[in-house]
Amino acid sequence: MTVTILSGSAGAKEMPEELQDLYARSAVLMDGSSGRILLEKNGDEILPMASTTKIMTCILALEMGDLSDEVRVSANAASQPEVRLGVRTGERYRLQDLLYSMMLESHNDSAVVIAEHIGGSVEQFAALMNAKVRDIGCENTHYVTPNGLDAADEGGVHSTTAENLARVLTYCISESPQREAFLQITGTRDYTFQDLSGNRSFSCVNHNAFLDMMEGALTGKTGFTTAAGYCYVGALKQGDRVFVTALLACGWPGNRSYKWKDTRRLMEYGLAHYQTETISYQPEKDRITVKEGLGENQNPWEDPEVSLELETAPEEKKEYLVGEGEKIICQATVKKAVEAPVKKGTMVGIQRYYLDGILLEEVPLVTAQSVQRRQFVHSLRWVINRFIF
Repeated sequence: MTVTILSGSAGAKEMPEELQDLYARSAVLMDGSSGRILLEKNGDEILPMASTTKIMTCILALEMGDLSDEVRVSANAASQPEVRLGVRTGERYRLQDLLYSMMLESHNDSAVVIAEHIGGSVEQFAALMNAKVRDIGCENTHYVTPNGLDAADEGGVHSTTAENLARVLTYCISESPQREAFLQITGTRDYTFQDLSGNRSFSCVNHNAFLDMMEGALTGKTGFTTAAGYCYVGALKQGDRVFVTALLACGWPGNRSYKWKDTRRLMEYGLAHYQTETISYQPEKDRITVKEGLGENQNPWEDPEVSLELETAPEEKKEYLVGEGEKIICQATVKKAVEAPVKKGTMVGIQRYYLDGILLEEVPLVTAQSVQRRQFVHSLRWVINRFIF
């Protein structure tokens, strides 16, 4: 099955008048199911993203590691600056415990321990992060550190865009095979654990205030550095609607609450102005002619027709958030005829779905049956059967 989701900031709406005064320098509101950007303010501006980086560190660790893995602390990890768990060189921990430490308390040393365990080194883990973000479809993100501290290397400055950041979280909650584990960790309010020697105990509290701000709040991650300012990325689900917001450069010290105000306003706007609409995949055209083909009736003098079906299974559906006045339409481009022989599943067209002129996705149209090419023997057999027997 191939369903191509075509998304990005192209066609995204600018912020409406009531959201023009958002504090964030860069912000997006995204459909967390499809990845379509609903609203954006400087959504493609490249900026530092601070500890929102840790959502990528977390999902990579979940996908490439095992929660029961035993993890040893290096001197490099133990030397990381605040905010930190306070791990010591040579100590051993469970990977699961360090993931909670990193995501709930945003501990920088835990992030480095995780990165060195999964990648072998911070540099090698950053390479994995950059490869993963390209796989997700983000072209304007560059990772240098697993914890989001301001940094640069030969590839550039540690940075992203609000559009890319929202897309990474959308992957974490909607597409990753470890999405349930990700939501479990990031939605936990408090967590306690010990190092593997049992000599030290730790308690972590989730600093994502959004979890208690709105009904349906799913997950999120805060961030702050001197260069990045306050940042936030979060997700909310009410019924069948999922919204993701991402904010970059949303104030500096003295304005810690700005990110919560912006997030609430974006989420409330989404809830008030967007409803789900379902696409049911059905071919717009049912049949096409197969030239020189032999149909089921074995008549070699007639060009048969072959039924068409979408490559996507008929029972599959796709839901999109649709704003007031927006409309989804379907257009198909199909060959008028094909030449035999034709194998079942041969692509003969494309069915495209548009929302207000913006391409949402395209699905191949394929033949539902095989058709062999007619030969002289078929004509001879037809004549004998028709006029002799």
